[in-house]
Amino acid sequence: MIMVRRFKKSFDEKIVHRNVSFDVEAGECLGLVGGSGTGKSVILRSLIGLEKPDSGVISIDGERINRYNERQLIPIRKKVAYVFQGGALFDSMNVFDNLAYPLREHSEMTRSEIADRIREQLAEFGLEGSEKLMPAELSGGMQKRVGLARAIITRPKVVLYDEPTAGLDPYNTKKIQEMILRLKSKGVTSIFVTHDMPSAFAVCDRLALLLNGEIRASGTIDDMKSDPNGILQRFINGSFTN
Repeated sequence: MIMVRRFKKSFDEKIVHRNVSFDVEAGECLGLVGGSGTGKSVILRSLIGLEKPDSGVISIDGERINRYNERQLIPIRKKVAYVFQGGALFDSMNVFDNLAYPLREHSEMTRSEIADRIREQLAEFGLEGSEKLMPAELSGGMQKRVGLARAIITRPKVVLYDEPTAGLDPYNTKKIQEMILRLKSKGVTSIFVTHDMPSAFAVCDRLALLLNGEIRASGTIDDMKSDPNGILQRFINGSFTN
């Protein structure tokens, strides 16, 4: 579903990615881990065309998108949802209108169909009765859950999670984990960028370590357990020195 090959990206003189290559199979959740400032979010933004690689190939569902223009990216952005770290809700809109926005913009659904979809989505996320609340009236955890609900309300094939559990209490962290697992059970493909290793272990099929502009190691949890001295395991344990 996702293929990245020889991805390179610089900002002025700063080289962020030298040679990044990885795959994500349909229905799989790949955990992308690495230290702060290693460019994990740059990769996510590149997968929906918000950043352009200097060179390399990005393929989504069989389409090479790295040279697409804004018009060509529209159908890609309908099938690939991005869950921003802070929720990224529209401050001037209540919860209902935040969720309605992508449906009004990108579907032919009627007003009643949109209302039904929103009620269904909020109920699935444990957010019943929040339709008229403004973002400022929501807790941080609720804002993230509403942001995730909005991201997936168009039923995308791929979801990109950018630190979805950062700063959350255990209750809301658990809720986000449950939602991600529910989407996986429906066959949604995803990339999970995080420093929250317990959540990564809970939802990811594989982990990949981004280090010095490359994917230095990848493997399943079982792979890591069978190789306790591997780079990925040592990074997670905090014993790896570059």
